[in-house]
Amino acid sequence: MTITQLVTHSGGFHADELLSSVVLTRLFPEAALIRSRDERLTSAAPGRIVYDVGRVFDAEAGMFDHHQRPAPLREDGQPYSSFGLIWAHYGRDYLLAMAVPETDLDALAAAVDRGFVLPVDLMDNGALDPGEAGRLAGMTLPELLETLKPAYDDRSADADDRAFHAALDVARAFVEAAVRTRAAKRRAEGVVAAAIEAAGDGRVLELPMGMPFRAGVEAAGADHLLFVVHPRGEDWALNTIRKSGDGFAARADLPESWAGLTDAALEAASGVTGAKFCHNARFIAVAASREAVMELAAKAVAVAEAQGV
Repeated sequence: MTITQLVTHSGGFHADELLSSVVLTRLFPEAALIRSRDERLTSAAPGRIVYDVGRVFDAEAGMFDHHQRPAPLREDGQPYSSFGLIWAHYGRDYLLAMAVPETDLDALAAAVDRGFVLPVDLMDNGALDPGEAGRLAGMTLPELLETLKPAYDDRSADADDRAFHAALDVARAFVEAAVRTRAAKRRAEGVVAAAIEAAGDGRVLELPMGMPFRAGVEAAGADHLLFVVHPRGEDWALNTIRKSGDGFAARADLPESWAGLTDAALEAASGVTGAKFCHNARFIAVAASREAVMELAAKAVAVAEAQGV
C-alpha cells in the first residue's frame, strides 16, 4: 500500500510526535505531513498513518496513539509514547534506509530503543521525572525540543505549524546522530575484538585509529587491559579505560608525576623522548611517535602494577 498521508495532531507539539515524524518522513518522503484534530483525518484510512492522536493503537490499521485506556505497554510494563510505537513498527526499516547492514539491524534497533527511544517514552508519559537529571534537567532532548515552540503571545494562525516544521529539522539531526553513533560503535566492536586477540595477555590495547572501545573491551571480558593506544593525526594517544559508562573513574590513571606536563617537562618526568602532553586529570597523554607512546604505556603499566592494579 502506498502511504500518502502522515497525520498527527495540530497545536502545540512534544518530542514524541516530532521524533516519530522524523522516522516516517524518511520512509515515506512523498506523503503529505498533516497536523489536524479533525476526526475525518485522525481516523484509519487506506494510505494513512496516524500517530499521537486518534486514541487507537492498531499497527495494521496505521494507528499509533498512546493516550487511550488501556494504554499500550512494553513487555516489561513500561509505557509507550507515539515515538516508541512508531519505532517498534518502523525502526528496522528506518535503519535500512540509513544503510545499516542487515546483520546489525536487530542489535542496533534494540540499542536505539533502549538508549534513545525509551527515555522519550518515559518522559512523555510522566514515568520519568525530568528532575532526575538534576541541574541538567532542562537540557534533556524532550525539554530542548519543546523550547522550539512559538512564544505564548505569538497568536498568528500558523505559528504552531511553522514552529513544528522548523523543529522537525532539529529533531531529525538528533535521530540520525543517535543511529550513526550507535552504528559506529557496532563497527568498532569488531575492530576492538580483533585488537584484543592480538594483544593477548598484554595490558595495553593498540587500535588502528581513535574509536569507541570500552563496550568492546567489556564485551570481550578483557579485564586485564589498563590502557589503549592509537594514532591521532601525526601523533599517538595513550588513553585510560573507564571502569563504567556512569563515571570517570579509570581502571588505572596515568602516573601522577606526569599530570599537566608538556614537551620537555613531560620528557624529563617520564624519561621518554617524544612525550608531548599529559592531561592534568591523567586520562590521556600524547606522544610524537608509536615508539614513544608504547614506552609511555609500558611505564604507566609498571606504575599501576606497583600500586596493585
